[in-house]
Amino acid sequence: MPPKKRASVSQRTGKDDDGANETVATKRKASVPAKGRSKSPVSPEYSHWLMKSEPESRFENGIDMKFGIEDLKALPDQTDCWDGVSNYQARNFMRQMKEGQLAFFYHSNCKEPGIAGVMKIVKEAYVDHTQFDKKDAHFDASSKPNNPKWSMVDVQYQRMLKRFLPLSELKKYHLQHRSKDGPLKDMALFTRARLSVQPLTTEEFEFVLGLEDEEPL
Repeated sequence: MPPKKRASVSQRTGKDDDGANETVATKRKASVPAKGRSKSPVSPEYSHWLMKSEPESRFENGIDMKFGIEDLKALPDQTDCWDGVSNYQARNFMRQMKEGQLAFFYHSNCKEPGIAGVMKIVKEAYVDHTQFDKKDAHFDASSKPNNPKWSMVDVQYQRMLKRFLPLSELKKYHLQHRSKDGPLKDMALFTRARLSVQPLTTEEFEFVLGLEDEEPL
């Protein structure tokens, strides 16, 4: 997909919904005794996701970072590439995504953050062109064409939720479920809050989706 004037999604200098700088994962060796060291556990496979983007204008290097669910809906085929992700863990999650899987479109870094709608993964991970574009806010001089660091996927708008699910409401459920062993007790939105691309279990996804038919908590 050709480069666009906007650079969406997970900014290299992005912030989470509490204003904290997004962290970048780094590789480090686990402190496991040499004797009896066991193999690393297999990473769980996820089939649902939550992906954050900014619905309000914010300029970086002269580029408006705004990209809300209405912007995706207005595009040809209601489809776009999810570019600009430059957190290693978020990138790795995108590389796990499979065509046809569903993701929540989450509005972040705005007056009222929360889940606005649902989109579908329509193209699995491939090289993010923005890392090589010197005019793009996501240019990465350390990334080389023969060894690119960053990936992206293509997403397609599916629908708006029947009602917007604000972060404040989701947090109330999370706190309730922590004490009652409910489905949102370990939701990455609260346990790995700074990640712009997050995995969801099927149970988490279905519970959150069901909230659109419920009165606000």
